[in-house]
Order: sequence, then structure tokens, then C-alpha cells
Amino acid sequence: MPLTEPQDKPGNAAGHAEETEHVLSVRGVTVGFGSKVILDNLDLDVRRGEVLGFVGGSGTGKSVLMRAILGLVSKRAGKISVFGQDLATATPKERKGVERRWGVLFQQGALFSALTVKQNIQLPMREYLNLSPRLMDELATLKLELVGLPQDAAGKLPSELSGGMIKRASLARALALDPDLVFLDEPTSGLDPIGAAAFDSLIANLSSTLGLTVYMVTHDLDSLHSICDRIAVLGKKRVLAIGTLDDMMKNDDPWIKSYFRGERALRRA
Repeated sequence: MPLTEPQDKPGNAAGHAEETEHVLSVRGVTVGFGSKVILDNLDLDVRRGEVLGFVGGSGTGKSVLMRAILGLVSKRAGKISVFGQDLATATPKERKGVERRWGVLFQQGALFSALTVKQNIQLPMREYLNLSPRLMDELATLKLELVGLPQDAAGKLPSELSGGMIKRASLARALALDPDLVFLDEPTSGLDPIGAAAFDSLIANLSSTLGLTVYMVTHDLDSLHSICDRIAVLGKKRVLAIGTLDDMMKNDDPWIKSYFRGERALRRA
């Protein structure tokens, strides 16, 4: 059951630049390792200001696609454009300008274990900005407040933090440069239901107040129900469907039907 692309949101007039419509555009992307093809001729668009949930079965390549977009995995074919910039043809300066506008939260947080939380948050600032130590300290304090961490967390090492605090510290680092686009890889994995719900609320609030576009790889049905504007489903090495939760509930693809209308989903309802 194919899904059509939804109409423009109010205020998006026809004829605007690609960046206005799509913060991220993936066309015909193929990624493989050796003889194994993980993604084949995949297309995907992420619209400005939306929270897009990206789901699929284990091992289908959800994180591989995110890493290909970030340039951490090489693609064999296709085009990836972010903010209207083709990343394959971008100059180093143009590439740095794009990277300056995105933030990333990896599944396990990926905090540097030998650095304090404050130092981890300040890493992107040191790489991309020329700020005084005092200003970086002030900005790190603001980011901690933004993600709901106490100020005494600034001087702690990652090993001294709970799982939920690691997620929030990692999110603070992802927000260090005030990005327009945030990538989240399984942000609620490993959290208890209360912690996961609180993290979902945090993402929703940040997206609303900061105008963020959020690309979120997730298995969490609660996240899909509570904060996602649209959902993209990966299967058979491509995007099987993209649309709202209601669209997913009506889709007759066997995997999509099982995921959104199966026993686990029904127990949630």
C-alpha cells in the first residue's frame, strides 16, 4: 500500500528553495559491505521542523543510513543533500558549514570517558567556534539547564552518571552549537519507562521551542505515538512507507501491520 507525500505545511508556499521544504534529502542511496548490500536505491526526505521516527527490523540498516548521511559510512551510489547542499560535491568549507548546523546523539551516548560532562559539551565549540573559556563555560551551563541536568553534573565523568543522565549529557553536547537538525540513534534504549517518557517529553519540548528538525532512529512504540510527526519504515533495503501514525495503522504491508497493529502494539493501546 503506497503512501503519498503529505501536502506542504501552512506557510510553505510552492516554489520555495529545497532547503525550505526538505532539510534532508536522500536519493538512490546504496550502501554495502563487501558482497552484502544493506541499502539499495533508497529515497527519503525529512521536512523542516518535523520529528521523523525511523523504524525497521533489527539489522535492516537504520543506523547504517544515519551513519551514511553523517559521512561515517561510505555509500556506493546516490545523493545525500543536507540544507540543500550535496555532501558529495561540497568543499571542505561547505561541509564544515553543514556539520556546524547538525547535532548527533549516538545510541550509547559516545561521551569521552576521560572528559567531564562540561568538557564533552564544549568539544564541538572548540572544533567549530573561537570562544573564550569563560564563554564556553557559560554556554555549557546553559546546555545543561536545557536538557534538565543539575549544574553539579558538569564536573562529573561519564562513569559517574546514570543511564538517563548520560543520554541527557549526550543531548546537551548535540545541542552545543545550536543546530537546526538533530540525529538521535535509539535515544530511549536502556531507559526505564518513566525515564523514556521523560526523555520523549524533553525531545518534544526542545523541538517545539527551538524549532529543531529531529531524525530519530527508534524501536520505541511510545516515542512513535507521543512525539513523531511522521514515521518512515525501512525494509527490503529501502523505505517501505512514510507518513503519519494513522497512515501506518492503515498500511497492509505484513511487517508494518505486525509492528503497528500486532500483539505488542495492541497491549500498549
